[in-house]
Amino acid sequence: MAKTVFDVLINKLDEDISSATQFLSGGSAKDFAGYKEIVGLIRGFVASKQHIEDLSRNMEEDDD
Repeated sequence: MAKTVFDVLINKLDEDISSATQFLSGGSAKDFAGYKEIVGLIRGFVASKQHIEDLSRNMEEDDD
C-alpha cells in the first residue's frame, strides 16, 4: 500500500513525540516551566495525531 500524506504526517508526529519524550526522560527540562512546556507540546502532538488518524479513517470509509 502506498504511503499517503496522512501516513507521512503520523510518522513525523511519532518522531516528534519520541524526541520530546526522550528530552524529558533525560532530565533536560531546566525547570518546571520548561517541563510543562514540553508536556504541553507532547499533548498537542498526540491530539494532532488522533485528529489525522480520524480524518484518514473517515476518508477511507468515504472511498468505499
